Amino acid sequence: MNLSTFRQDIPAGLVVFLVALPLCLGIAQASGLPPFAGLLTGVIGGLLVTALSPSRFAVSGPAAGLVTIVVASIATLGSFSAFLTALILAGVLQCLFGLLRAGRFIALVPSSVIKGMLAAIGILLIMQQIPVAFGAAGDVELLSLVNGEFQFSRSAMLVAGVGLVILWLWTTPLIKSVKALSWMPGPLVAVLVGCAATVFGDRLFPTLAEGLPRITLPAFDSMSALVAELETPDWQAWQNPAVWMVAITLALVASLETLLSQEALKKLRPQNPAPSPNKEMFAQGIGNLTAGFLGAMPITAVIVRSSVNVSVGAQTKLPILIHGVLLLICGLWFSNLLNAIPLASLAAVLLYTGYKLATPRLFIEQIRMGPQQYVPFLATIGGIIVFGMLAGIGIGIATQILYSIYKSHRNALQLTRHDGHYVLRLKQNLTFMHNPKLQGLLAEIPENSVVVVDNDNAEYMDPDVKAVLKDFGENARERGIRLSQWPVAVK
Repeated sequence: MNLSTFRQDIPAGLVVFLVALPLCLGIAQASGLPPFAGLLTGVIGGLLVTALSPSRFAVSGPAAGLVTIVVASIATLGSFSAFLTALILAGVLQCLFGLLRAGRFIALVPSSVIKGMLAAIGILLIMQQIPVAFGAAGDVELLSLVNGEFQFSRSAMLVAGVGLVILWLWTTPLIKSVKALSWMPGPLVAVLVGCAATVFGDRLFPTLAEGLPRITLPAFDSMSALVAELETPDWQAWQNPAVWMVAITLALVASLETLLSQEALKKLRPQNPAPSPNKEMFAQGIGNLTAGFLGAMPITAVIVRSSVNVSVGAQTKLPILIHGVLLLICGLWFSNLLNAIPLASLAAVLLYTGYKLATPRLFIEQIRMGPQQYVPFLATIGGIIVFGMLAGIGIGIATQILYSIYKSHRNALQLTRHDGHYVLRLKQNLTFMHNPKLQGLLAEIPENSVVVVDNDNAEYMDPDVKAVLKDFGENARERGIRLSQWPVAVK
């Protein structure tokens, strides 16, 4: 590290911290966990995972994409402590993935399924945060807003609305052209405006301020108080099969999101040599193993914070380490200041994050690419929303495989007519699954015809396919059909 990189890395670390702070708090709150758990996750990702990661620019921490999994898993397992056991097991699985060099299998996941997963996460995030934006302080379902069981808060709606406007403004050329404003992250500005509403609302409009729920961070006056705040795993829960299902889901989805972030990061800032996906999965596994022991949340490499890190000129790992240290300082000594943040402001940040994951433009792009892309895309979204993350991804992959097989089989064989000759083209290797199509085409050939077979692209044929061709060839003479270049010997 030289002086020039040091000068660039210090401001970069500050900006990454300012972006990560509201996201760590908001993701924890959205997961139904204490905000300190979000800060602790950011600290583990910023310090431990960064030290082990092969990437100089990837920022790890709590991810909005795992919120729905955390909420559903805790509800299924019945306690956060049982969930922590699943998180430890997930970390072990990720370490095994890294040691077994499973990172290369990311290429097997279709892009339609990946985009469907991200869109489904965005939709679920929006559904979860709408009640908070309207004033909910606890776990309130979206349906309660419709059936009249919900008490709306005008102050929360105002703060959330202003926050969304600020987040939109910070993407416009007007704000980007002003250097004094462009360096401040939009989520931080939205949160600061929300803090102003709570601070001044308490003094000027006490009635409105009462309807504005806020986060609650504990104040630590000693190390024992900090240790007492940490949740411990339920070691007996490993015997529960549901814990293993949650662990597998966390390991697969967290690894997938990490590797996708790495692929996206390569396009923003290439590294030579490129970071090993297997080493990255091992680093993430150690991070999640530690998070489970300390009572934190699942960790992944997050593209939003990573792209910010690159865009502000990071040269080494130092900015990520600085952001981790600053998150730790905030959680330990500035909890009173953070307690002024209204939940509605964090909801606005997460609503905007969900919108970016499930933007209408993504749906339009998938539909324009044709049914082979949008059918698995929509199947993944529907599967995740109805059946959960792991099942939804499985449904999406199965749909893509079935659709690809259908298209492949449909185009594998072609029968055309040229000047009284019928040309049967075998465009690819044939298996027994092509027999129905092959038999249908052969049945279309009339008597007293000349049949030419073009099988240059078919290097392999199943015995069942050869049997169909041989049977047709043996009956051809009786029908007055002459065969040319027949791929199977006929007695």
